Amino acid sequence: MFADQARIFIKSGKGGDGHVSFRRELYVAAGGPDGGDGGRGGDVIFEVEKGLNTLGDFRHQRKYVAKDGEPGGKRRMHGKDAEDLIVKVPEGTVVRDEASGKVIADLSGDCLRATILTGGKGGIGNMHFATSTMQVPKYAKPGQPSKELWVILELKSIADVGLVGFPSVGKSTIISSLSNARPKIAAYHFTTLTPVLGVVEDGGEGFVMADIPGIIEGASEGLGLGHEFLKHVERCKLLLHVVDAAGTEGRDPVEDVKVIREELRKFSEKLASKPEIIVANKCDAIYTEEGQEDPVERLKKAYERDGVKVFPISAVTKKGTKELLTYVKERLRELPRAVETYEPEFVYEMDSDLNLPFTVENPEPHVFVVEGPRIEKMLGYTNLDSEKGFRFFQEFIVKTGIQKELDALGIEEGDTVRMYGHSFDYYR
Repeated sequence: MFADQARIFIKSGKGGDGHVSFRRELYVAAGGPDGGDGGRGGDVIFEVEKGLNTLGDFRHQRKYVAKDGEPGGKRRMHGKDAEDLIVKVPEGTVVRDEASGKVIADLSGDCLRATILTGGKGGIGNMHFATSTMQVPKYAKPGQPSKELWVILELKSIADVGLVGFPSVGKSTIISSLSNARPKIAAYHFTTLTPVLGVVEDGGEGFVMADIPGIIEGASEGLGLGHEFLKHVERCKLLLHVVDAAGTEGRDPVEDVKVIREELRKFSEKLASKPEIIVANKCDAIYTEEGQEDPVERLKKAYERDGVKVFPISAVTKKGTKELLTYVKERLRELPRAVETYEPEFVYEMDSDLNLPFTVENPEPHVFVVEGPRIEKMLGYTNLDSEKGFRFFQEFIVKTGIQKELDALGIEEGDTVRMYGHSFDYYR
């Protein structure tokens, strides 16, 4: 069964504890501490498996737990590091934190492997705590705790061209006639129950085309199947609006385009703004009585004035498909080739990290210095060059109380704030 969403629990491994022991050998009167360090806990890593195209396996197994690192031993023995847990997913899988909905990783494009949770570091043994004044340390450091999350996996197909339209307008016939895909085709609604990807090859130049279940009015609110599968055309560079030009289902093709556009807009403004081509299918079945305007001409009058090309075709007889294919390739050459990906926006914070200290000082007029392990950690995992990363940084400053400390010291607009090599001009 095709599955494009799953909810699973993941947990990294705990670091092994450091060991407390002392050297006890014959003829060694005062052996020192020799407790070894603990091993590192296993990471949870998601990796793309090229042969996968569904998340169906995650319906049978919902918990993925990495192993803990081994504790240290006597005679300075280091505990064994745990193996990382590799979770195989299809390309195009977006991993989100269930609680916040934020993106943790997008396994697409150049990102085919991502560490979602890191294992805990091993604790250090008592051999590291010996000093001139403390020669018999009877304590060691425990391993760092594991991390755990409930995550949502969402598969968003990767295709260059997406076919959208009402049920039974001929999308499946189009993709079967243009590509190597062989979807099930029949003359009833919702024949396509899963997204179908096909590779179109023509003259050594190819692209991937996606056919999704037919959209009905209200799909953006969850009606029908369209809501479940609209996400599969979110990454597409170009949309083909397929309409039944002959009106064999009793619908008006001009109105159909308006309805589909509105459903796309309600689902995602970004999706609605993508480049589009209108494909007037079933032209071989058009019958107009005397005095009636040809439906293809009506489509051209309604949409070509806005720069949207209308192509009359018959997917059954393949009339007009060559011209359509040529134009699609021309448009794709003009569009960016890179796969559209989602930027990570989630950062795992353990409770212990929230209690780390920081200091705010005013060493000279109009200059403020913020330091401490909490700040250093935040800067280590935050991309300040991205809009989302900088927004997270601003929220961090307020949430941690740094903003309050700066205000108490009398910071003013235009003053400089320094944090570990970064300098910022302060503005409210």
